[in-house]
Amino acid sequence: MFEKEYDVIVVGGGHAGAEATAAAANMGSRTLLVTMNLQTIGQMSCNPAMGGIAKGQIVREIDALGGYSGIITDKSAIQFKMLNKSKGPAMWSPRAQNDRMRFAEEWRIALEGTPNADFYQEMVSGLLEENGKIVGVRTSLGIDIRAKAVVLTNGTFLNGLIHIGEKQFGGGRAGEKAATGITEQLVDFGFDSGRMKTGTPPRVDGRSLDYSKMIPQPGDAKPEKFSYLDTQKLTSQRDCHMTHTSALVHDLLREGFDRSPMFNGRIKSIGPRYCPSIEDKINRFADKDSHQIFVEPEGWNTVEVYVNGFSTSLPEDIQYKALKSVKGFEEVKFFRPGYAIEYDYFPPTQLRHTLETKLVDNLYFAGQINGTTGYEEAASQGLMAGINAHLKINEKEPFVLKRDEAYIGVLIDDLITKGTEEPYRMFTSRAEYRTLLRQDNADLRLTPKSHEIGLATKERMQKMEQKEAQSDKFIQFFRKTSFVPEEINPILESLDSSKVKQSDKLFKVFSRPRVSMDHMLQLESVSKFVDENDFNSEILEQAEIQVKYSGYIEKEKNNADKLHRLENVRIPENFDYSKLKSLSSEAREKLKTIKPVTISQASRISGVSPSDISVLLVFLGR
Repeated sequence: MFEKEYDVIVVGGGHAGAEATAAAANMGSRTLLVTMNLQTIGQMSCNPAMGGIAKGQIVREIDALGGYSGIITDKSAIQFKMLNKSKGPAMWSPRAQNDRMRFAEEWRIALEGTPNADFYQEMVSGLLEENGKIVGVRTSLGIDIRAKAVVLTNGTFLNGLIHIGEKQFGGGRAGEKAATGITEQLVDFGFDSGRMKTGTPPRVDGRSLDYSKMIPQPGDAKPEKFSYLDTQKLTSQRDCHMTHTSALVHDLLREGFDRSPMFNGRIKSIGPRYCPSIEDKINRFADKDSHQIFVEPEGWNTVEVYVNGFSTSLPEDIQYKALKSVKGFEEVKFFRPGYAIEYDYFPPTQLRHTLETKLVDNLYFAGQINGTTGYEEAASQGLMAGINAHLKINEKEPFVLKRDEAYIGVLIDDLITKGTEEPYRMFTSRAEYRTLLRQDNADLRLTPKSHEIGLATKERMQKMEQKEAQSDKFIQFFRKTSFVPEEINPILESLDSSKVKQSDKLFKVFSRPRVSMDHMLQLESVSKFVDENDFNSEILEQAEIQVKYSGYIEKEKNNADKLHRLENVRIPENFDYSKLKSLSSEAREKLKTIKPVTISQASRISGVSPSDISVLLVFLGR
């Protein structure tokens, strides 16, 4: 069946595996996706949504690089919101509710339409290794499939164990069996492994809910989209709804705490801090009598509903009794109860920035196997692993994004440099250069880089160049064109902004805090220029951000340039830190373990102090 050697084998068909397959195949590698169930490629295992705070920026970056997640999201969206619009543009984060079944279907269609991508349904039970290199995989049927590189994207399936109250059973997801064999082999190779936990809420029958008792949560009046390509914007949307727990609900949930695997010691691993279960919320925030519940439809034509905010592993009878006491859920019917799942992961400090393992060549890890949580974080790692696997086997330079270039760069650098002992989730606060890493400019930042390595298409590049040229043209118009006080002062007066006494450039008045593009378009010279050049809303937004935040953007660029000076000071491979007696013991131990490539990376390692960095710089003659 598999006489020829593949270039890349991807193990697992979740968000990481799907993006890894698409990236490697689109760059020209003969790629095989091996997954336990071809019907669940791109499955939304938890909530039916993509994007959100910082996660939306990641989806835009995936799209800008030539990945599929943004396109798939647009094709299957049922609602779109731009979050944090009341804050500055660095905080704006796109989020879409999706039709779960269509999302997976669109992924399957997209991958089957990708040249160089083959598929095989079976469990991978082991890896083929020769002389410190991975050369393929072995399936549970004993079939050996050879490849030049392997990307593991096993999600929650590695020795997965599902918990509902005092009941527990093996599984990687509800209704699907766990994957066995790989963890044990990797540990034999010398890898450190650990256990993590995540959870999911009950799914219920929407026909049994009383939405009149809930608060509607509609999408944006003018919905946008994720992809920079010509995908369709939504013309109609489905509402979500919001309700709340109560003191009574909390008391009913507490009745099951003695049977909770979280509290009786059955679950020993750490779950996601920023997405806690309902019992964890009640326990940690005992002073609160109420928590928000978001009621999210699972698609256009299904009655299944996702109860966001009620993730739990309590016994099913307790889940049911408590949920019935939530306003609007009095007659609720369950499709399935919530559950927790424990699974194996591998601390990501064992990886290079390319996501290739340090211990074994040509083996890449992406997604929850690295200790992350979230579709978006997984998809971005899959994309980068697929890109780098292709580049490595073709003896090309690796593709690594810096912290000032992408949220994806921040994510991977955090994992590799700091590691994680709890499921890692991306936030805007993790990115020190978030003014540069906005969701609106991901294409300007990343599409040229991706086009250069052969992933982003010519079409993407042309769209990006046109956007850049039009934005620059509009910004230059503001820099060169003057206003007269008689025209601008009525606008400034209406905003309680001080009037001007003499003519000046439009750029200067547009930079004022309360002056928006809508105000500028009231000026005849501006509206005429927009009409003559047929600028769309994206160009107007891009120009407004560049003008109003030019000072902040310039400051962050200068800070990033300072960082690059340390990035350029490379540490020799296999550097012997034991020679440097002036290093602290903790720094010596951390540096030996993580093996940073540059001084900049070394400076971000927890436990490495500025004085330790000084010692390194002196030794390296800098």
